[in-house]
Amino acid sequence: MGLVTTKEMLKKAYEGGYAIGSFNSDSLDIMNAVVSGAKRVDSPLIIAISEAVVKSMGPENAVSAAKTAAENAGLPIALHLDHSRNTDICKTCIDSGFTSVMIDASAYELEKNIAVTKEVVDYAHAHGVSTEGELGTLSGVEDDLVVDEKYGQFTRPADALEYVSRTGIDSLAIAIGTAHGAYKFKPGEKPQLRFDILEEVEKLLPGFPIVLHGASSVPKERLDIFNEYGGQLPEAIGIPPEMLREAASKAVCKINVATDIRVCYWGEIRRQLALHPGSFDRRSILQPALDAVADLVEAKISTVLGSAGKA
Repeated sequence: MGLVTTKEMLKKAYEGGYAIGSFNSDSLDIMNAVVSGAKRVDSPLIIAISEAVVKSMGPENAVSAAKTAAENAGLPIALHLDHSRNTDICKTCIDSGFTSVMIDASAYELEKNIAVTKEVVDYAHAHGVSTEGELGTLSGVEDDLVVDEKYGQFTRPADALEYVSRTGIDSLAIAIGTAHGAYKFKPGEKPQLRFDILEEVEKLLPGFPIVLHGASSVPKERLDIFNEYGGQLPEAIGIPPEMLREAASKAVCKINVATDIRVCYWGEIRRQLALHPGSFDRRSILQPALDAVADLVEAKISTVLGSAGKA
């Protein structure tokens, strides 16, 4: 099975009351580990590549690796450009064989966001590629995207309706209380998602797939390993898995996971370097980290996303 678009994948997720995991892959090794985790539980999968990683890896290399991984795994896999604010990069990825792209013009006011988004949507649809946009701004950091507000700006449901209607976008990321990075909430602060906003959007856009960005849970066991072996992420707090599962049972059909993978991967590398200070064998250090990523993906799919067995 080769690469597929996200449109039909997310339609099935909406109808089935589950979500597809969009797992950020910063390297080819991590990409393969993510696919391995999904394969264990027979789940469809979205491989997300950020704009910065596209620039360093090369779009053609990303497509070639993802195609091979999909064919070997026999899973429906989409290759998705994540959080691009550059229309030219979106078009380059489309031309290179990405099956899904996100144009993030959410920093603009609504009219310009619509205009920029529609330019990418029209180009993508002409090439048979799925599209994602965003309304409202998440707090935290996504590559070089920095927002200072504590929770960002929640999405207005009426804007969501206008945006989707006028752009023809295939899926929409909304801001309902998630945040990029490991520090989504202050210590002692109770995580909360605005399910009331999600339900209003769902009523205005019945059957339309919604996306959650900044939705890592920052598992304590992985955070503890990261910090025990020299990391400095004290008091990092994520979105509780039960909240994400509730979102996945509603209109949310795609949930992005980036921070969890990075904390898991680098925490395990820190541990292996500390336990084996005399080793200079790349595989002996990296393989346990990649295995940990595959375990994390498997657990997310099985306990949070609900997409196990849906391939």
